Amino acid sequence: MHSMDPLARNLEDMLRLVRELNGKGVAVRFVKESLASAPDRRDLRSDLMFAILATFFQFERDLIRERQKEGIALAKKRGVYKGRKPILSKQQTEQLRVEVAKVGSNKAQIIARDFGIKRETLYHYIRN
Repeated sequence: MHSMDPLARNLEDMLRLVRELNGKGVAVRFVKESLASAPDRRDLRSDLMFAILATFFQFERDLIRERQKEGIALAKKRGVYKGRKPILSKQQTEQLRVEVAKVGSNKAQIIARDFGIKRETLYHYIRN
């Protein structure tokens, strides 16, 4: 990979993914950071640098998310940020709730497909 930062969402995922790849005999090399992790040879210094850099990347991502939340909150106060527009109309939302009530939650994926939305979006509409 060119860089570590797009590989995983957090430190645990990054370490797990590299361990899994190494366990399958795959060597992982990060060009930008000049780090490598190979299944046949262990370098403790490289492992330490990898863990430190992965921790910094997670910290950086968390800071970005925090700044984004603050920016959205400020924009909402000013009335600039309205959020994402609803996918379904009010009529479609009511129809969705009726369908879910008829068939039960175990059929949610089929209903979501019928409405052209993802299952999590369906649950969002049911909750609100």
